[in-house]
Amino acid sequence: MKNVIIVGGGIAGMAVANTLAERKVANINVITDFPFYFAGPSRPLLLTNEQKYERIIRGYEEAGKKGIKVTFGHVIKIDPANRKVYLSETTTSNSSLREIEYDYLVIAPGIVFDGSKINGYEKVWHKNTTVYDIGRINVLKQRIWNATTGRIIVYAPKAPYRCAPAPTETAMLIHTILKYRGVREKFEIIHIDANDKTQPPAIADIVSQLYQKAGINLVTNQEIVEINESEVITKSGEKYKYDILAMLEPNRAPKFVEEAELGKEWMEVRSPQDLRSPKYDDVLAAGDVAKLPYPKNQEIAFESGLFAANKILEMLGYSEKVPVQYAFVGWAYMGNVEGKLETLSVRFSLDFSTQPPKASKDTEPKRDYTLQKDNWEQAYLERLFGYKYIN
Repeated sequence: MKNVIIVGGGIAGMAVANTLAERKVANINVITDFPFYFAGPSRPLLLTNEQKYERIIRGYEEAGKKGIKVTFGHVIKIDPANRKVYLSETTTSNSSLREIEYDYLVIAPGIVFDGSKINGYEKVWHKNTTVYDIGRINVLKQRIWNATTGRIIVYAPKAPYRCAPAPTETAMLIHTILKYRGVREKFEIIHIDANDKTQPPAIADIVSQLYQKAGINLVTNQEIVEINESEVITKSGEKYKYDILAMLEPNRAPKFVEEAELGKEWMEVRSPQDLRSPKYDDVLAAGDVAKLPYPKNQEIAFESGLFAANKILEMLGYSEKVPVQYAFVGWAYMGNVEGKLETLSVRFSLDFSTQPPKASKDTEPKRDYTLQKDNWEQAYLERLFGYKYIN
């Protein structure tokens, strides 16, 4: 059988791996940085203690029972001309590189947070936190729960970036915590957004209304280009002092994508349905790394993984494909304006299978939508990693 290498053990990578493994059509090897996966959609609720780390972390052992090989290591280089992937045990050294050959390669490593274009970022990176990874969300949580006064700045870079509503979710959950603690009036919360609207645009009007109720100041069309110990500076020269900073850095593909000439900011693909590289029939992209005209979120990552798997099945000579289209229902956390640690959410949907795309939403935040989002996330984790969380 052919050897399929999948770089990335997240939603997109595991969607490809499971789809092919269920059909026993190839030898599958998933290369991933860590021996666990940390789910994304509900991470913001770790701030309010409405989510637990153990509920959204999964190991790969049960997936391995399906015949999926999982290799832990860091991809340093891709050589598509010679069908080789090079990986290291560390992210900082090229010594002792291991090479793995493939017949088909799926690149699905997600994104890299890159603050290098923000002047001063390397010196004061430690001042920043986000809800996007395990360590930094924990630091943000400690700062929000322990601070007694100050200005908090939340920042969203230019789209596309992973999980469009996350900066808004961060701002609203920070408000909720401070209100719950009884210190909200001692803080100023400012959401600076490099886009003309908060993302996704479908619910920007709801966000604006809730920000007014929560007393959150929204500043749009302002891209942060400089940072120091006490303030951020935008492209237009505006300066904003901060005490706590939750700044999402610009997103991009890992450097090995550009170094292999597969794309620059994102990996180029032939079309949203044909996720092969324009240069190589045997190299495909899936998930956030792919240059797609859609938001970067879990549902799109999963669907792109199915499209990538379908293309591999087609190239292997199998006529049966997995049904898939780019359309999803999403939920955005809106915290709780009253300060209860019971987050409400708004629901929206985007259907890209029609032109123009169809969008819909419910303008009323509801507790039930938060629970729906949790059930949806847990179902994905069970499906892709082979087991459910047991309390």
